Amino acid sequence: MSVSWRAARAGLRSRAVTRERAVTREARALERVKTERGRAHVTKLLASRAARTHRKAWAAVFAALALTSLLLGSFVLALASTGLGHARVERYAAADLVVTGDQETRFTAKPWGSDPQTARAGLTERVRVPAGALGVVRKVPGVRAAVADDVFQVGRAGRAVTGRAWDAARLAPYELRDGRAPRRAGEVVVGGGAGIGERVTLRAAGADAAYTVVGAADGPDAAVYFEAAEARRLAGHPDTLDVIGVIAESGVGTGELSSRVRHALDAAEIHSVGRRADGDSAGVQVETGERRGGPEFLAAAPARKGMLELLASVAATVVLIALLVVSSTVVQALRQRAHEIGLLRAVGATPRQLRGAVGREVGRVAARAALLGAVAAIPAYAGLRGLLGARGALPPGLELPFPPWLWPAPLVTAGITVLIARAAAWIAGARAAKLRPAEALRESAPGTPRRGAGLVLLGLGTSSAGTAVLQSGQAAAMAAGAAAVTMVIGCALLGPWIATGAMRILGAPLRRFGGPGGRLAAANCTAAATRLGAALTPIILVTAFTAVQLSGGATLTHAGQGQAREAMRADFAVRADGGLPSGAVERIRDVPGVRAATDVVRGTVVLARRETGEPRLDRLPALGVTPEGLPHTLDPKLRNGTLSALRPGTVAVGGDRARSLDARPGSTVTLRFGDGVEKKLRVVAVYERSLALGDFLLSRDELLAHTSMPGPGQVLVTAAPDADRMALAEALAAAVPGARVAPDPAPIQVEPEDQELVEVVTVAAVSAIGAYTVIAVLSTLSLITIGRRPELRLLRLAGAGRRQLRRMLRLEAGATALTGLAVGAVVASVPLLAFSVAMARTVPYLPPVQALVIVAVVAVTTAAGTLPPARAALRGRYPGAGPADG
Repeated sequence: MSVSWRAARAGLRSRAVTRERAVTREARALERVKTERGRAHVTKLLASRAARTHRKAWAAVFAALALTSLLLGSFVLALASTGLGHARVERYAAADLVVTGDQETRFTAKPWGSDPQTARAGLTERVRVPAGALGVVRKVPGVRAAVADDVFQVGRAGRAVTGRAWDAARLAPYELRDGRAPRRAGEVVVGGGAGIGERVTLRAAGADAAYTVVGAADGPDAAVYFEAAEARRLAGHPDTLDVIGVIAESGVGTGELSSRVRHALDAAEIHSVGRRADGDSAGVQVETGERRGGPEFLAAAPARKGMLELLASVAATVVLIALLVVSSTVVQALRQRAHEIGLLRAVGATPRQLRGAVGREVGRVAARAALLGAVAAIPAYAGLRGLLGARGALPPGLELPFPPWLWPAPLVTAGITVLIARAAAWIAGARAAKLRPAEALRESAPGTPRRGAGLVLLGLGTSSAGTAVLQSGQAAAMAAGAAAVTMVIGCALLGPWIATGAMRILGAPLRRFGGPGGRLAAANCTAAATRLGAALTPIILVTAFTAVQLSGGATLTHAGQGQAREAMRADFAVRADGGLPSGAVERIRDVPGVRAATDVVRGTVVLARRETGEPRLDRLPALGVTPEGLPHTLDPKLRNGTLSALRPGTVAVGGDRARSLDARPGSTVTLRFGDGVEKKLRVVAVYERSLALGDFLLSRDELLAHTSMPGPGQVLVTAAPDADRMALAEALAAAVPGARVAPDPAPIQVEPEDQELVEVVTVAAVSAIGAYTVIAVLSTLSLITIGRRPELRLLRLAGAGRRQLRRMLRLEAGATALTGLAVGAVVASVPLLAFSVAMARTVPYLPPVQALVIVAVVAVTTAAGTLPPARAALRGRYPGAGPADG
């Protein structure tokens, strides 16, 4: 490398003269304003001049703050809209009020050192009311009509439709388009798809029967209306009713009539059907207004509550990351002005004036950025709503209102964004303003308190990772993500020491194999550990956060899929969307060539438990099975006990859940079914494959007794070793007319009811926050590179060529990306390892494509933040540049 010291001294002398003149002008202006207008005007002058001078630095802060405001605003809109959400009023739109069972279960417990608290959970199976309630309601003054409505499943042409009494159609109201109302048991009105006089075969109550279509209604196509007595017979519960719709007399107010009906039901001591847990009241509910849709769409209220909890958790994570990213960006924007701040201190600026100037600068940038983000939050939320709808993540009937008066809500988060920016500026400006002029002109070493705080946060993050094992599914992944954020903050404080350690490892290869550029890169990274540490923080953040959020759910899904494949032993699945007829599994077992047949139904149970003393209700998916030959069709991998004893009043428990409940064969477990009925069940077996089959296996008959609208029936069939599979498939189809026989059935894997919703919101949040942190990486590295331009020009004056400097920058970017990825992977592995070992008994899993995307994004972003901003310093020819300058 050739060096021209004369040229270098000339360049430095020219820079010194320019800087001295600039400082002199600032000093004169400062003195003039101090004497003429006072301290407040000094602050205003410094802020306005600095904002114009450092537009590029504040552009990075502007981008980070705008995206912060956008994310917070969109999540606040989602939270507000979900908070206003309700089930759509459709089937009972013409009813003034609706009488229904209590669709909520409660569990009260006394936490440690606190007053009793009550946990609540929505029930997704129908809670019915006694049939005697109909007569009580009809006698209430002001009631013009009280109509019973029983809803049941009907199979029609191979698909499931809804069956009801035609009398209940007036509650919508649904009118006849053609024909007449059914008058006898063999007549029906259909919603569409059949002509008047046509004979149709319908499957209801487990039997096929032929009916004559006598009318066509303007209601939904997937509905069949029967004569009232026939509907009661097919519903299968003559002593109870699903819903009572009430129509008021003219001139009677809804509120007044609701009070009368409520009083009459209480006086008659009418309660919801079913034995509930102690302390779980089961009064009959009288719903009006928007709440009338709840009895029709039972899954809407529980889904709304789960969505609120999920969005609140994601919004809290966004706030934590925003604090970290914005603080890092503001600190870096001020760090490159350390020399300027020192010179201003030297000419008489006070710390208070400098803090005020920095606050004004950040306030101006933050106000504009926050307003832009607030405006963009509305289309961002609309995009999230569209994604949820396209993926079918919202349960049927859940309405999420978005009234015009809600649109200004992002202005609140814009104010929060400004507060975050001002807090970051105060923290960053306080230290910079207190520096002595001589200290500001050099890069100071980080202090011991910073190291101690970083180590404490790492310890807290490591210990809090253990709390992930107390959660389940995606909730545990969110807990692991919070632990990862804590550790990332610790790494941000320990950035200089992490950078120093990394360069001890990477410095030797850079010096040995990197040539002159490698030696320059190693020297720069070693000398500027604080600068390199600041560059590492956003890279560690994006790597750790994205890996934890993606890997948490992927680990459970991957392990569950593996268990499901191992559990499936059946050769055929016999199913019918409209429900299998009664005795189908017994008929299938009698078919020659069948080794084993198992009827499988899906349902829900609610587990009441305490978590750190707090009451908690977990709604869990469950399977109901017939135990005969179960290991040959769906093997849960028995640990102890016997599955042959599985019958009503008993339960088999998954291994992890059995350990948490201290359950073993012979002990009892108390569960609440999907309709709120509580029952003590004797444990007959403990099994291993609970990630695939759920935590509880119940008797099919017991689960069906508490399931109001069972899903598609399915019988798993295993062929005998010597059976002809093609002939067996034909025999199975003949044994159950109207059923479909599918060879090599897909593995059975239970999933939470809100699985799709959680996945969509998690992916959207990870994508948005990932993009946010990528912008933070780009902004931070760009600020660092812009601040290094004088250093790069000095190296050019000293004789370094452009190729050497480009190689130096590439190697520095590579070292930064490699260190950030490695530390981010370590940070992510701590909570993920605790989570995956406890929940899935396996190591964390991240799909290879997603891992490659994370690495590629970090590499490209690091290069983009390092190389393009340095072009201005590498342009042109400098006196004394060597042959490597080409």
